[in-house]
Parts: sequence; C-alpha cells; structure tokens
Amino acid sequence: MTQNRTAQLYRMVMDDHVCPYGIKSKWLLEREDYTVEDHHLTTREQTDAFKAEHGVETTPQAFIAGKRIGGYTDLAAHFGKPVTSEGTSYRPVAALFTMMALMAFGAAHLATGQWFSILAAEWFVSFSMCGLAYLKLRDVESFSTMFLNYDLLAKRWVPYGYVYPYAEGLAGVLMTAHILDFISIPVALTIGTIGAASVFKAVYIDGRELKCACVGGDSNVPLGFVSLTENLFMIGMALWMLAKTAFV
Repeated sequence: MTQNRTAQLYRMVMDDHVCPYGIKSKWLLEREDYTVEDHHLTTREQTDAFKAEHGVETTPQAFIAGKRIGGYTDLAAHFGKPVTSEGTSYRPVAALFTMMALMAFGAAHLATGQWFSILAAEWFVSFSMCGLAYLKLRDVESFSTMFLNYDLLAKRWVPYGYVYPYAEGLAGVLMTAHILDFISIPVALTIGTIGAASVFKAVYIDGRELKCACVGGDSNVPLGFVSLTENLFMIGMALWMLAKTAFV
C-alpha cells in the first residue's frame, strides 16, 4: 500500500494581497507529489490568530504528517532544495557578464555575420561597462557609500563616488558606438587605473574582506578578483582603442 502523501498549508490569500511565498510553497509541495490541503487566511485578524495559536511569526506555514515544517525556505530545506543564502556570492556578476557576452555575440553577428570577432570582444567590454554602470545608477547614494570603503580617490574627494557611475556609463556608450575616442579613452583609462589600484591595495596588500560596489550598493559580491578584472578590462579596452586610433 502506498502512503497517502498529504500536507496542510496555511497561507495569506486576501483581496489586496496573496503571499508569493505561499504560492511557491504550494507549488513545491505539489512538485513533491503531495496532495495539499490549502487553507486560506483571508483577513489580517485570521492571520494574526493563526500565528498566535501556533507560536509563529510568519506565514505561510506547512505541516506534513502533523509536524510543522515551516515557511517556504524551511520547506525547501526539508526537501533538500537549494536555499537562498544571504552571504557573499558571485552570481550577480556571473549573470551580468554572461548576458553581456551573449548580447555582444548576437549584435556582432547581426552587424558582421560573424559570432566571434574583434567587434564582439569590444562590445562585450563596452556592454559590460554599461550594464555595471546601470546597476550603480539604480542607487548612486548607496553605491557611493560602499565605494568609500576602498576607493583611493573617493576617500580623498567624496564627489568622485557620485561621478564614477556616470563616467563608466558614458565611456561604455561611446566605446560601443566607436565615437569620441578622445573622451572615452582617457575616462576609461583613468577610472580603470584608479579602481585597479584601489582593489589591489584593499584586498591584496591590506588583506581586507569587503563587499564590492561594482554591481551597486546592495551588493553581496566580495571585493577581489572580479572587481580587479572589471577595472583591468576597462584599462585594456582603453589601450586597445588608443592603439587602433594611433594606427588609423
């Protein structure tokens, strides 16, 4: 005989709010072949009464075989699923660079008929600069605060932390369009050199463990290799374009 796999789920389902974690919990239980007894908490009073009765602070709450498992994160852990970590992670940078590379390959193929070319490599760097600038520009105040933890120039001249995202974005756009090299090259070379020196000193000389502001002020990306690579890419792109300009 097969055991009846039944779970009880209590979640907020109101006219003005349906808990997203409740929806995900129901989906996860059904994915694990459980029949879900779905109990809706339709008012704030009903929700507060449920929390008080079971001594919990949040909903949803899932129960299996009469045992309380907990909310969505607890449920995911119960089934051995990956649980979101609040620690440092390279995932945001990996996602951005992957998308920028695919965009660069696609754009280069449209422009030249070739997936892999010098133009694709150039656009990968310039697209990445634009993408990183965008992430910083979402909250310049937060970025500039985190930037002050390690940038050598920003520590001495605070406005540089506010200027940096715009400068990176401007250089990225101009390099993408291959125009106004006399602006994009010195801007990229300057901010890239200062950034590389700052990261190298903070991480490899002072041995500090910091979060990188490269993807914005709310970043959990550790300061180190990735941050240094970002700046070296800018320096390399500036030198490459300078060399191209010199030989044209």
